[in-house]
Amino acid sequence: MNTRPYQICTKTIMDTTDPGIVFNEKGECDYYTNFIENIQPSWHTDERGYAELMKEAEKIKKDGKGRDFDCIIGLSGGLDSSYVAYVAKEIMGLRPLLFHVDAGWNTDKAVGNIEKLVNGLGLDLYTEVINWEEIKDLQVACLKAQIPDQDLPQDYAFFSALYKFARKNKIKYVLTGGNYSTECCREPEEWGAFPGIDATLVKDIHSKFGKRPLKTFPIVDIFSYKIYYKYVLGMQVYKPLNNIPYIKKDVEKLLAEKFGWEPFQHKHHESRFTRFYEDYWMPRKFGYEKRRAHFSSLILTGQMTREEALDRISRPELSEEFLMKEFEFVANKLDLTKEELQKIFEGENKTFYDYKSKIKLIKFGAQVMQKLGLEKRLFR
Repeated sequence: MNTRPYQICTKTIMDTTDPGIVFNEKGECDYYTNFIENIQPSWHTDERGYAELMKEAEKIKKDGKGRDFDCIIGLSGGLDSSYVAYVAKEIMGLRPLLFHVDAGWNTDKAVGNIEKLVNGLGLDLYTEVINWEEIKDLQVACLKAQIPDQDLPQDYAFFSALYKFARKNKIKYVLTGGNYSTECCREPEEWGAFPGIDATLVKDIHSKFGKRPLKTFPIVDIFSYKIYYKYVLGMQVYKPLNNIPYIKKDVEKLLAEKFGWEPFQHKHHESRFTRFYEDYWMPRKFGYEKRRAHFSSLILTGQMTREEALDRISRPELSEEFLMKEFEFVANKLDLTKEELQKIFEGENKTFYDYKSKIKLIKFGAQVMQKLGLEKRLFR
């Protein structure tokens, strides 16, 4: 239980729903001070960033000679991945393979956006469809485990499938939409931001609550892709959006004008389950609002005022009627009755610390990366 007196940052809207948050004498939280001291000084989106972007492009092109594709990009239809696909092709001059993982929860808008980008950019798309019965079983297991991070099955499927495909097809470079502009304020682990793909965690949860074996469900453990894939196979992950200007509203307009791309009401709304989990399940069951981190990132990067963020966080993103319909939809899709899902919702909250995991090793690795300057976002 978090027994601290309530406090909210004077610069962002991060607050004591993050039990580890630290404030200075001015009421500024450590997310703000970390951004000012560690991210901002080394984050260049001017000519220095562009030079670095093109240097990386030449390196990728050189290594990709003779191959069908010189890099791979996971495409969800959301803003970040859509923009990085555009940047890779139109600015960097690369030949990326667009890779989409269908975990069964795509919104129609996401599917439409993917099609528009593939056709508009003239790129190839490979779609991997996850076995629905397996991911459904894992999702219900995670719900019954009562942990905050209900997106764990989808996240594991997305990233593991991509890494496995890249390894199998000897694609060395993975380009991601990860960025400081809209994600500089990292969600704390208590809000469900489990750091990395932990095969130990998912297997323990599934062994306790799952009903069918995960024969085909892709799981690439964090230490496999952080160590073996990187240092033995030479696979590299690059984030182009950190080297160029990235203003959310401007990019939405750009993609809309060029491809007919359609924006979402909020981050992660390209997945119907993620939208439900972040807008209904987590705030009402655990009291955590991921929008606090999303809006705080935009505040820190000058794309939203604190007043605008406070106004928007004061009310749900979606209407009560819509959320109730989504509750029923999610229950039906997971082969649960509304009553069964409601019973899970009312169950005792837990965390991943109630299950076996590699969290101590992962945290140690994160601390090493921070000390080496490889991870600049606040990590806890």
